[in-house]
Amino acid sequence: SGLGNLDLTKLSDRDKQELQQFAMNEGQKARIQSSIHSLTDTCFRKCIPTGTVKFGKLDRYEEPCMRQCVDRFLDANLVVLRELE
Repeated sequence: SGLGNLDLTKLSDRDKQELQQFAMNEGQKARIQSSIHSLTDTCFRKCIPTGTVKFGKLDRYEEPCMRQCVDRFLDANLVVLRELE
């Protein structure tokens, strides 16, 4: 069982195209998840000093800092995308 013994030459052209699209979609999901992880890590380090997590919720200073950090990240990405167009 598994895909190790799968002979891709026996797939129809349609199945090959669907498999290629699936692989591309999964790669895109992985890149998005990686970006979100990186953003979360960066903003957490910037806004929440080590050892200060107290109640499992962001306090009145941490929450706006996190929001602004995410907003700046999104703004920067939009600038880059516009430049690439």
